[in-house]
Amino acid sequence: MADPARIKPEVKPERTTSANEEQPKPESAEDGPTASKPADVSKESSSQDQVKQEEKSDVAAGEDEEEGTSDQAAKRLKLEPEKKKERRQKVDEDEIQKMQVLVSSFSEEQLNRYEMYRRSAFPKAAIKRLIQSITGSSVSQNVVIAMSGISKVFAGEIVEEALDVCEKWGETPPLQPKHMREAVRRLKSRAQIPNTKYKQILFQ
Repeated sequence: MADPARIKPEVKPERTTSANEEQPKPESAEDGPTASKPADVSKESSSQDQVKQEEKSDVAAGEDEEEGTSDQAAKRLKLEPEKKKERRQKVDEDEIQKMQVLVSSFSEEQLNRYEMYRRSAFPKAAIKRLIQSITGSSVSQNVVIAMSGISKVFAGEIVEEALDVCEKWGETPPLQPKHMREAVRRLKSRAQIPNTKYKQILFQ
């Protein structure tokens, strides 16, 4: 029979060795999360890089769209004046053709009257003095030219209305002062001539 005191010390080293063998396992377990952490960090950084690249691409696309819209707007602005010029040229050409047809159908008397109408003009010096006396300031030459043209049109309208009055009254030209006064009265009644003395009462 073997002594049990001798057998016990032999069993103890096995347990210690097994304990020693089992101790490194936690180290490997601890190494697992540490090894996985860099992988997770790398994944997060790659996803952040992708998001940043997408944002940059979106910003670049937005800038490209803005540049495209600005270029289109500039092209439209350039094309609009050209179209307007073409339209004006067409309108001017049409008016010239109409005037040529109209003048070709005039009689000699009508041609003489038309020539006198084209040659007639108010003296620009008198128009300038009148404007300066009313406004109290100096006026450019362009304003004088415009006012002289408007005055010529205004006088032509009064003469046309006076001729209509003369025909309705059964009289023949030349025009008389009574025809001119009646023409002015009729134009004022139609509100085609401003009346400075008349003041419209809005509230009674």
